[in-house]
Amino acid sequence: MSGAKGGDKIDKIIARLQARISEGQYYEAQQQTRVVAARYTKAANWTAAVEILYNVAQSLLKAGQGGSGGDLCILLLDTYKQAEFQPDDATKSKLLTCLRLFDSEEPTRKRYIGELIAWSSKFGEYPAGDPELHHVAGSLYAEEHETYDAEKHLVLGTKESADVLARMEYEWFKEDDAHTAALYAGRAVLPYLITANVRAANTAYRVFTKALSDDSASQLGAQDVSSNSADLRVFPSIPLLNFLGLLLLALPRGSPDLYRQLVTKYASHLREVDVWIEALDIIAEIYFGISKPKQGNPLMDMMSGFFGGGGGKPSGGSNSRKPAVKAPSKPSTSLSMPAAEGVD
Repeated sequence: MSGAKGGDKIDKIIARLQARISEGQYYEAQQQTRVVAARYTKAANWTAAVEILYNVAQSLLKAGQGGSGGDLCILLLDTYKQAEFQPDDATKSKLLTCLRLFDSEEPTRKRYIGELIAWSSKFGEYPAGDPELHHVAGSLYAEEHETYDAEKHLVLGTKESADVLARMEYEWFKEDDAHTAALYAGRAVLPYLITANVRAANTAYRVFTKALSDDSASQLGAQDVSSNSADLRVFPSIPLLNFLGLLLLALPRGSPDLYRQLVTKYASHLREVDVWIEALDIIAEIYFGISKPKQGNPLMDMMSGFFGGGGGKPSGGSNSRKPAVKAPSKPSTSLSMPAAEGVD
């Protein structure tokens, strides 16, 4: 079980603490674990401290003791920080094993996820946190229909995250009116673009529009339009979705004039989604060299607006800042700013 120095002794300590849990002495097991782990931490025997905390935390979580188990998980992360352990397959595996054991309703879990990302940010190569950790956390939130929390993590996740995010947004969209499809697609496409993850933005758009086309319940009259340089599926009744598709096609050319023409063509529709304004300003600067005077931190303000619920309904009503739908109850899939993994 243990690879720590004095492994047999560590194994016996773990077994004794787990026996307390089996007897229902959860608090005693938690407190004794803290004391024993502190002794090994003080002696800088990090491996022993980690093994004890990791194994007992798992046992407590499996026993349904989320508060006590979560406390030891956070202490495990503190030990990682003291030891200055870096994110790698071994260190992340322990942390993710614990994460998956949390009950979705356990309040400690959100703090644990935050501490997890903070540790990987400080000791890893990604200032916004390790993409794999973001992907797992975001996927868990997506499975539980916690859409806003899922978005925050999946947009900084791995190359697999775009598919999860797009499918989640599509399931959410299905609770709304057909003409709002672009608003949900935009919640994936635009954040990926402002984090410079063009590949993920294209994947999210492709997954979302394919689901829309394949859904027999949506009679939208989609049309395939081909040119010498690209193919595009056009949705005549959803102009803003077409705008997103054309925007993605325009990115490789980087032409300011082309971007201005596109924005002008869809100006009347874009005025209905004021939450896109700051995102498009940032995209215009990153990809087309069109800059505007900045005030404060527009990138973070825009991300906050997007993930605070601003991507749903068009402007004009009292609910214009938040989609007037609930997260879907039965998704079809189980489901801050550097470039995430797989950036083009």
